[in-house]
Amino acid sequence: MPARSVSAGPVCPAAIRRALAAHTTLTLAYADEDGPQACAVLYATEVGQAPEASPEASGASGARGGSGVRGAGGGEVGGASGEGRGQAAGAGPALYFVTATTTRHGRALAEPGARVAFTAQRDGQEWSGLTGIQGRGRCRPLTGEERATGWQVYVERFPFVASSDRLRAALERTTLWELRPDWLRLIDNGQGFGHKEEWSGR
Repeated sequence: MPARSVSAGPVCPAAIRRALAAHTTLTLAYADEDGPQACAVLYATEVGQAPEASPEASGASGARGGSGVRGAGGGEVGGASGEGRGQAAGAGPALYFVTATTTRHGRALAEPGARVAFTAQRDGQEWSGLTGIQGRGRCRPLTGEERATGWQVYVERFPFVASSDRLRAALERTTLWELRPDWLRLIDNGQGFGHKEEWSGR
């Protein structure tokens, strides 16, 4: 039988947070008046160490110190500098992405009560070592200080954004969104075929 563990409560398990920090692209699924649709977005996450979490449950903080997986820009994703940030009680780690509110998915996400589902995984994996994340949650556009905080996480994850004046200016004019998962599932065949670890904040 496949191994499966289930966690509930405000603290998302470290293995799931590390897996989210290891990827950069979400396939985001939603529904609107025309039916179901999906799109791909680049995302960044700063998965802070929650107060109740163990010391090894370090967060994603771009190129800052600590041990963790390598980020998209070559910086290390991990370390205690993100401690206590990026996770609200009962909600999963904050995932940040950029998209205009004029797009089909932007309009759908802005609807009151809208929910999304998503996956994140690398391409080209062998089935015996397949790893990936499935999740569900809600999105909201960020403004003011919240946007500034999320934007900093985003450009640390994708330093090429900050290095291009044209790209940075274009994205700074575009809406920055926060996705807060309330259910997450890690699939890790490297620990045995069908191995799953789940978390629910609801």
